[in-house]
Amino acid sequence: MGLSCTCSVSPLYMHIVIYRVLKDSAFSSKVAGILVESSSQVQNAIMGFSPDVKFPQAEFAPYQSNNFEWNPDGSGIMWKAYNFPVFLLSQTSTSILQEAALMNEKSKKSYTENVAEFDLVMQTTKSSTHDSESCLKEGTCLPLGGYSVWSALPPINISSSLKAKPIILTIASMDSASFFRDKSLGAESPISGLIALLAVVDALSHLDGLEELNKQLVFVVLTGESWGYLGSRRFFLESDKQSDTIKGLDLAMLEMVIEIGSVGKSFSQGNKTFFAHTAGATSSVNGTFNVLQHAQDSLVTESIIVKRASTTNPGVPPSSLMTFLRKKPQISGLVLEDFDSTFSNKFYHSHLDELSNISPSSIVAAASLVARTLYILAGGKDSAVNTIKVNASLVEELLGCLLTCEPGLSCGLVKHYISPSTTCPSHYVGVILGEPSSALYPAYAGDVSRFVWNFLADKTSISSRNVDSSCAKACSGVGELCIRGEADGKGVCVTSTTRYVPAYSTRLKYESGSWIVLPDNSSANMDVDDPVWTERPKPAEEKTNRLAKINLNMSCWFGLPILSLLHAVQSICSLALHWLTGTD
Repeated sequence: MGLSCTCSVSPLYMHIVIYRVLKDSAFSSKVAGILVESSSQVQNAIMGFSPDVKFPQAEFAPYQSNNFEWNPDGSGIMWKAYNFPVFLLSQTSTSILQEAALMNEKSKKSYTENVAEFDLVMQTTKSSTHDSESCLKEGTCLPLGGYSVWSALPPINISSSLKAKPIILTIASMDSASFFRDKSLGAESPISGLIALLAVVDALSHLDGLEELNKQLVFVVLTGESWGYLGSRRFFLESDKQSDTIKGLDLAMLEMVIEIGSVGKSFSQGNKTFFAHTAGATSSVNGTFNVLQHAQDSLVTESIIVKRASTTNPGVPPSSLMTFLRKKPQISGLVLEDFDSTFSNKFYHSHLDELSNISPSSIVAAASLVARTLYILAGGKDSAVNTIKVNASLVEELLGCLLTCEPGLSCGLVKHYISPSTTCPSHYVGVILGEPSSALYPAYAGDVSRFVWNFLADKTSISSRNVDSSCAKACSGVGELCIRGEADGKGVCVTSTTRYVPAYSTRLKYESGSWIVLPDNSSANMDVDDPVWTERPKPAEEKTNRLAKINLNMSCWFGLPILSLLHAVQSICSLALHWLTGTD
């Protein structure tokens, strides 16, 4: 085993170092791993850092303009293949390493006095399973996926003989991506939009007379959108199959799609400025934009401005609406964003896209705008528009629950509905466990999906007419669901049209206890292949790989004074997904 080295690098220079490693094979052969340092001030020092490409998921765009740069700060390093691990250090570990390296540098001794020893999990693939199809066949990996959630306000009476109402569909995403899988917070993209959607539903739930609206409001929170829009693509496939997961929702009645995108950075010259990116029939789109402006005017004291996105843009930005436009080109849709032609988020799909990257008041403004717009579009009374108020305290609470570790998922709001499995949130989609379920309460839905389901089921519900509304003996009424069951062990029965929808590649089929990869384009008529992303889970009996003792020196091997060189004797490790790594 030859001598190789592990390098500690500041996020300021991470992409530079990785590019050097990728382009210089002689240099790369000496690199055993890279440790990326953490700093609370790094966002202020970096002009922009996005490991995604300049046009994320361009292959799914309903137009041809792959050279357009929605994400000008994108380096694309998260989509490269690496034959060594990259780990993100905590701030504590970073400080310890820097102090030890400095002490060694000052020491006059001929040997290294301070060393570090790491116990790190490094996921590896079997040499015989070089792609998703082969590892799924051997059962050594699982497909990325989870459970999306949809909910109707008010609930849909599927037994009614009345003609179904046209549907106004509002969507947001709940999953993000990052170079570091376990650090995928995605505060601006997409969690600001998710929080805005939850605040919209809460605001509308307090109104009377929703049953009298002439349009049906439906809300969808998708997961897996960072990975080939697998959530929205599967959503359409489940609809085509008339699955129980979509029962009661007739997408043929879809009149307008409104997506809440990145809305946490809308401040511009003292105003909160949002941009409407539109597609579809001119009359429908113009009508929706006019209603947006009406909603803006009703919020005159909030200093909110809505503008049309530039006509020089090639189309809508990367969004779930792209899936809808590919599946149903005649659909009219609008994506509300805080940017026009380039992302406001300088840390798109980066571990630096955290709470400090967004503004709560910007999310409140977006939610206020959307809530009033939806009510007007659905035929609500003019006299009630100004009574629609978004709960700013709820938005603040959701930020703490979904984007911090303190309180994180242990916050009172989340624990009111579910018993979370962890405290620190991560919005990486994860893998789908077991057979995808169409049950009302699937066994393996993740913490965030279960919280969103319970929250939406609660806010869109009609209280049970049963005297005993406890879920102790299951809910017996038509259209009833049990919410808060895992939080207090009893739960409450409510009438609500809220469902989980499995989210995984449309090219996958679960059969006889294993996954089968279907031929290209056999499962989805969307003119583009659906990628099959997989991950190797860590078996319970798997032992942690140990890096050898690491000598700590302040050598500037890369010619960058902030870097330190950490010498280690270690074999080069490959990764289960070419960019997926752990965090310290």
